[in-house]
Amino acid sequence: MRNPYSEIFQAPGAKAFSAAGFVARLPLSMITLGIVTMLSETHGEYWLAGAVSATFALASGLIAPQVSRLVDRHGQRRVLVPATLISVSALISLMVATHLKAPDWTLFLFAVLSGAMPSFSSFVRARWTELYRGSSKLHTAFAFESVVDEAVFMVGPILAVGLSVTVFPEAGPLTATIFLTIGSLLFAAQRSTEPPIHAQERSGGRSVIRLGSLQIIVLTLASIGAIFGTAEVAAVAFAEAQGNKAAASFALSAYASGSLIAGLAFGVLKLNMPLARQLLIMIALAALTTLPLLIVSNIPMLCLVLFVAGVAVSPTIITAMALVEKLVPSSKLTEGMTWAITSIGIGLAAGSSAAGWVIDTYGPTSGFLVSITAGVVAFIVALGGQGSLQRSVLGATASATA
Repeated sequence: MRNPYSEIFQAPGAKAFSAAGFVARLPLSMITLGIVTMLSETHGEYWLAGAVSATFALASGLIAPQVSRLVDRHGQRRVLVPATLISVSALISLMVATHLKAPDWTLFLFAVLSGAMPSFSSFVRARWTELYRGSSKLHTAFAFESVVDEAVFMVGPILAVGLSVTVFPEAGPLTATIFLTIGSLLFAAQRSTEPPIHAQERSGGRSVIRLGSLQIIVLTLASIGAIFGTAEVAAVAFAEAQGNKAAASFALSAYASGSLIAGLAFGVLKLNMPLARQLLIMIALAALTTLPLLIVSNIPMLCLVLFVAGVAVSPTIITAMALVEKLVPSSKLTEGMTWAITSIGIGLAAGSSAAGWVIDTYGPTSGFLVSITAGVVAFIVALGGQGSLQRSVLGATASATA
């Protein structure tokens, strides 16, 4: 029986860069929660832990696209090695400052510098695009990478928290730093599949975020990210109110499982529907599946509802990345994909912060109201941007075939 996922790995070097990319992107799912656990263990102040972690998330969301912009101009290997060196040095400094109880401002400084971490999710997708641009295999490759992202965010947080709690406080961030170092070196070594440098862009040019169509995608994905962040915080609060805080991990695993399974299934579909309309349908599904969260009354029901809600996650991200590939000039593809990916992280941080405030003020179940609000915002943005997205796709297609 034909297996589309095995077919994408027939290209020379595909297995190597995808595997290296998995190791290199594990730290992104470990560091935010690792910082929270490390600082809460050493300093006993959750506000400080959360603030430093949020600083890293925000810095990463703003710096990573600039790193990717340099990648488009100078190549992946030439940029990712020094960027990783800066990030690794800053993470080590953050751990040392934590251990030595250095002034709080040093923690924030090193958190900002750590945000220079390259967006390996974008680098991997850029390589798949170079291999399969214009082929149906690219859809399958994007689906596979979305599933890998889900696996990363299932494994990473467990490692980060478990190591920092059971070994020593800095163990989680330290392991993430080791993964980052090894993964980046392995990835940089895969030179045969590195996308070529587009010479006409070496002199600079405006950032791709100025494209209105990309702004629509970024705002939509930020709202979707807010749903993710809310689910994490609200699930923990709900489980604690039910007297079984540890059960939150099962609910969040169900959420990720729904997304993972849907991503695998979506990757083998060959839809003829316009990408902009596909995105709108997926966003509508994501918004609708947040509504049952208001009526959950026990942990098993929460697991079921989150599993169903997760079904919309991977297809939304896969479709958004396909749109980015169509809309953004190939010479700026890595930057465009990075803006899309980091917008999810920024939305996640905003959603978790908003949900925490709402829960503290109005009670544990009220946190899900933030998910519903974010879903409505995502749908409004996607609906309002339909015309612009469709015109931009048609224009980009016409330019490519001209």
